[in-house]
Amino acid sequence: MEEIIEARVGSKAIGFTDDEAKNHPGPSESLGLMEFVEPGDLQKYGIIPELVGRLPVSVHLNELDEAALVRILQEPRNALVKQYEKMFELEDIRLIFDPEAILSIARKTLERSTGARGLRSIIESVMRDIMFELPSRNDVSEVVITRECVESGAQPLLVLHQGDQALEA
Repeated sequence: MEEIIEARVGSKAIGFTDDEAKNHPGPSESLGLMEFVEPGDLQKYGIIPELVGRLPVSVHLNELDEAALVRILQEPRNALVKQYEKMFELEDIRLIFDPEAILSIARKTLERSTGARGLRSIIESVMRDIMFELPSRNDVSEVVITRECVESGAQPLLVLHQGDQALEA
């Protein structure tokens, strides 16, 4: 596919080129050729015109990196971290995700190659036990999710009402 787009865009140099041109890639090389795909390219690649005509929009998606997954966990209005914080708030318990824990969730998702949808399954596996335990307890004021909770399955840290003594559940 890239060869077809490259031939159409004309990013290949013909003849002799100088080293200066090789060191400064053009727009198609620096952005990736798949961003410039058009319906004609899909047809040349071998996809039947009837199918290409039914695609209203064709886009190229880049893989998410660690920073993007961290942003997805925290920034949107309905971010997963915010959803869990709200659920715990309903029980009058403050939920805190350690920054290292959020990074670990993103790294684990990258290892599994599950993309943004994989974030939920990792958080659910970390939160499952504590979510069932907390409604029956009246002494917990705060729950802290640490890196160890994500990476090794350790229990979250619980801060109790009587003083601010942190205990492992």
